[in-house]
Amino acid sequence: MTSTLIATPQSMHFAQALPLQSGAVISDYTLVYETYGTLNADRSNAVLVCHALNASHHVAGVYADQPNNLGWWNNMVGPGKPLDTERFFVIGVNNLGSCFGSTGPMHINPATGVAYGASFPVVTVEDWVRSQARLADALGIQQFAAVMGGSLGGMQALSWSMMYPERLRHCVVIASTAKLSAQNIAFNDVARQAILTDPDYHGGDYYAHGVVPKRGLRVARMIGHITYLSDDDMAFKFGRKLRDVAHTGEYQFGFGVDFEIESYLRYQGDKFSEYFDANTYLLITKALDYFDPARQFGGDLTKALANTKAQFLLASFSTDWRFAPDRSHEIVQALVNNKRNVTYAEIDAPHGHDAFLLDDARYLNLVRTYYERVAI
Repeated sequence: MTSTLIATPQSMHFAQALPLQSGAVISDYTLVYETYGTLNADRSNAVLVCHALNASHHVAGVYADQPNNLGWWNNMVGPGKPLDTERFFVIGVNNLGSCFGSTGPMHINPATGVAYGASFPVVTVEDWVRSQARLADALGIQQFAAVMGGSLGGMQALSWSMMYPERLRHCVVIASTAKLSAQNIAFNDVARQAILTDPDYHGGDYYAHGVVPKRGLRVARMIGHITYLSDDDMAFKFGRKLRDVAHTGEYQFGFGVDFEIESYLRYQGDKFSEYFDANTYLLITKALDYFDPARQFGGDLTKALANTKAQFLLASFSTDWRFAPDRSHEIVQALVNNKRNVTYAEIDAPHGHDAFLLDDARYLNLVRTYYERVAI
């Protein structure tokens, strides 16, 4: 039996400076988070859920005063869901640099008295994991039953297994990769250039000008959204259907919207530009680009994963060309080389990268079955 969770955002301030991988530090920062379920007496049933690019701490449920604001992984997390909050205490944390509550470019820099803007330091996946570990310390959680994430969240889960091998018993990595391909980095850079070259960007200090680089954000989101869908899914949903506003069934012979896919992408871009921060987009895509834990081991992923101790679940989707199944295969092989306990499934689904957020019964049952075996 399932029911809707009522979520309550919480925040925790950290006065101690956090050293970042770049050599910079963040002082006096706040992390916003949500929890679902009940932490058991020996604190052994906690699961950390790490979020992807445009998500947040709001993993599941709704807010009492916002009944339509559903958590981004609500089909995965909750009472009776695959990650069952009647068994597990689930934590969602908003990453540093985000625009959804945790300290980021929109917040005031205590050293200057003005918004960080472009001066907010570049953060990495490893920096986020260190900040999450500090939050876990503050909550009295020394070891997670599992750390879980999809896409960029999967990178964080994988990092947890390497950086804090004693602090998680299971690592769940969905539709992710151990490093971006050149093509992925290229897509991210084109999206960033759309923002950086928007006249309203003002070198990242657009807050002071009272404007938002919406044109750049729209294009960035349109580029990203194309990569989240598969060719088959896009063909099924849109094909070459005309928007046909004039009901003529003919081309307009101009540079406006002729096709349904154009209308859809512009809608997604417009919506994104209303709620997401441009500086945050730049930071998070750069964190994606920099993630490469095997780099310090001469590119040898087996060596990078040698100190892991967790058991692993990895899942990929057949039509995900952004983080293709081959990328998960590489992680699985490196774990097998280290004689780790690994469960892997490739789901034949038509939805591309977005499949990790959708209601595919085989995928959800895979995760449910795995968590039923997780001892708490």
